[in-house]
Amino acid sequence: MITIVVGTNRKNSVSRQVADYYKSILDNKGATSQVVDLVDLPGDFPTSALYEENGNNSDFNTIREKVQSAEKLVFVVPEYNGSFPGVLKAFIDGLKYPEGLRDKKSALIGLSSGVQGGVFAMSHLTDIFNYLGMHVLALKPKLAGIEQNFSEGKVTNNLYNQLLNDQAEKLISF
Repeated sequence: MITIVVGTNRKNSVSRQVADYYKSILDNKGATSQVVDLVDLPGDFPTSALYEENGNNSDFNTIREKVQSAEKLVFVVPEYNGSFPGVLKAFIDGLKYPEGLRDKKSALIGLSSGVQGGVFAMSHLTDIFNYLGMHVLALKPKLAGIEQNFSEGKVTNNLYNQLLNDQAEKLISF
């Protein structure tokens, strides 16, 4: 099972729409996948599921288990203030350590409204994942100007589509 993680808890996010689109790419290639959206995190998880409370929030644990039990992971990472959303870091901090992500295979997709395509967000996240022992696929599509390149649930940019399809194929065989 490939689990696609929406890297923000923003309601009705473009990141969720891109995650659903990527799921359709994986489905068309015969891969089984699911989407985990951080919008579903319990609002109090930073105080009820982290640090000394780790493992004590059953709602958080349900989401955490979907990620930790995945064979492979895809993170759809929006750029927030030159990096990735803090809620994603807090979620990662709530995973079991060190075994939560160790030796998992993953892929990253960066999104931004601007011209960077989430390059810094993915760089920061890659550093964290490397520290945690996760294997990150080298092909990391950077979807800059996402609002101009996404319409009616689909990526409209031919290059972006090629990159997403190439990444999906590499992830499946990774």
